[in-house]
Amino acid sequence: MSISIKESMQKFAVQQALNYVEGNPEENIPKLMEMADKVMPDGYYEEVRAAFRKAIEEKSNWYQLMLKVYELDPGVRKAFFQNFLFNSAMKGTAIQHENAKKYNCNVPWAILLDPTSACNLQCTGCWAAEYGHQLNLSVETIDSIIRQGKELGTYMYIYTGGEPLVRKKDLIKICEMHPDCEFLSFTNGTLIDEEFCQEMLRVKNFVPAISLEGFEDANDGRRGQGVYAKVQNAMRLLKEHKLPFGVSTCYTSRNLDDVSSKRYFDLLVESGALFVWFFHYMPVGNSAATELLPSPEQREKMYHQIRSFRETHPIFTIDFQNDAEYVGGCIAGGRCYLHINAKGAVEPCVFVHYSNMNIHDVSLLDALRSPLFMAYHDNQPFNENMLQPCPMLENPERIRKMVKETGAVNTDYQDLESVDHLSDKCLPYAENWAPTAKRLWAESHPCANCGKCKE
Repeated sequence: MSISIKESMQKFAVQQALNYVEGNPEENIPKLMEMADKVMPDGYYEEVRAAFRKAIEEKSNWYQLMLKVYELDPGVRKAFFQNFLFNSAMKGTAIQHENAKKYNCNVPWAILLDPTSACNLQCTGCWAAEYGHQLNLSVETIDSIIRQGKELGTYMYIYTGGEPLVRKKDLIKICEMHPDCEFLSFTNGTLIDEEFCQEMLRVKNFVPAISLEGFEDANDGRRGQGVYAKVQNAMRLLKEHKLPFGVSTCYTSRNLDDVSSKRYFDLLVESGALFVWFFHYMPVGNSAATELLPSPEQREKMYHQIRSFRETHPIFTIDFQNDAEYVGGCIAGGRCYLHINAKGAVEPCVFVHYSNMNIHDVSLLDALRSPLFMAYHDNQPFNENMLQPCPMLENPERIRKMVKETGAVNTDYQDLESVDHLSDKCLPYAENWAPTAKRLWAESHPCANCGKCKE
């Protein structure tokens, strides 16, 4: 059977299944799961199916999250399922694997782009400020990146910055140019208004992830007075328009009590957020506020709290520093994603500002096969303990070695930071965290260190 025919059959099956659920989600979701169990081959996504089945039977928080999706605008929901579930997760992943094998390099599930380095805020400790405020990727360049990405199987594109919504009209134009892709944007939320909500409803494939650092005092203490109120207004508008959105939270030594609390998770659910992505503060840049780095005790608290709230709150939660076991370690370097900054430098990670290539000079595939990206490809995972996944934060000698051996250069442009300065800054943190990481890993994976058997 040809690939095109197989894809068409898969697409048709997905569409029929989704149409079936639309009529009465609460009644038909369980029936759809029963049908899936009958037609799926033995062992095919068995653990995932079992988790869905349990959630449905118990009417758990995960089941409630499924139903929340059916409160969204129907057209937006249909585009999300088509672009994310089929194009990206099913069709795209298969093409990515084929190309990764063909070219012997990582091929990403998602590409992060900085449309601009400009931002309307000045947040304490923000690494993005290092880029300055005069850099932009043109619409033509972004279009070229996406076209190249789709050839490799990548249908998921994520905007960072700067503040991406400084270029609202261009981002909407790109959504129109690539209706088969899903676009997510990290944003401070202050530029989301009625007009932009209407544009999101029109194009259907744009999802904001709004930065929130806790409650008003903690949030505005880092982001500026009045920002918390503007974020609340943005979330209210999105919920009223039945638009999907999530929250992005950077946890630091100062806001950790806020963002690890039940009250905070209650706020996110009540606001209408479907997901929350937690990021550990990264001390990137010469002027990084290292005092914002969480202590081992604070990070451990996040580890336990997030896992606890996953059992009680209908919101999809990822902790990018503590959840590496679910994705096999570091996902950067094109393994799951890469980052292209506003000047075109192709970086392995949004937090690792070193590069061998610029997208204005080379193809996306050439960038994926550049020395630094191949160093990631050849060395992942960077630690067998998945609570120490990062080659920078928890294994700083790894990033030092890779940058020096590959001749990668710093891409901050405004205030160049040597890899020695970055690595030296991370060493104390890595050493302090290691004993806690070892204990937690041994507690949750008792077979990993016993020396007698394998998990």
